[in-house]
Order: sequence, then C-alpha cells, then structure tokens
Amino acid sequence: MNQMLIFVLNDIDKSADLLEAWDTIGAKGVTCIDTTGLGHMRKAAQIGDLPFYPSLIDMLRSGEHPHRTFFTVVDDEVLLEKLIEAAIDAVGDLDAPNTGILFTVPVNKAYGIARRPPQEQEEA
Repeated sequence: MNQMLIFVLNDIDKSADLLEAWDTIGAKGVTCIDTTGLGHMRKAAQIGDLPFYPSLIDMLRSGEHPHRTFFTVVDDEVLLEKLIEAAIDAVGDLDAPNTGILFTVPVNKAYGIARRPPQEQEEA
C-alpha cells in the first residue's frame, strides 16, 4: 500500500542534508514547504496579540517560518524504512526536543505518481 511520509523538520539548516539523503536513496517527488506551528507563533514577542484561533491572514502576517515540512508518497515498504532511517540520521533522535515530527499516513489511491523504472525497483 502507498504511504505518505510527512516530516516536519525544526532545524531548516538540515534541509539540504535530508533532501540529498532521500534523493540518493531513491525518493521521488519530494515536496518541501515552509511551515509555522502555532506554538512558535505564540512565543514570538511581536505576535503577542495573536488570537487563540488565528486566521490564515494572521499566520501570514507573522512572516515566521521556523520549520520546513517535507512529504512524499512511497509505494515500497523497504524504501519507506530507508527514508525514515535517513531522516533520523540527518537530524538525530526524533524523541529529543526541537528535532522534528515524522509520521506516515496510508494513501488509498494516488494519481500522477510516476513509477520507478524497473532497474530502480530491483535495487531498492
């Protein structure tokens, strides 16, 4: 079954290492977006008056993006485990504070995802 691997990385300086490792392993179609968590927005002194349930415009005004979120859909359990190991190698123990959050979500149907060439499937 396809799995979506989602990784919210706290230290954006480690983004290049993570992407390089995932590319070397064989991840296809990794998407990366700058993200901000509500906790970080509330801690920012200049946003002390942020409402409890901020609107999208409130979040955009903050201009703060202390995280980077990566996601990809993986069709192979072995590859999925390798990507998870590479993420941990790149950032350290995910149970340590301020490293990141990694999780997978089952994907029942996926469209527009190119299959890996047969030679890459055999290597994985």
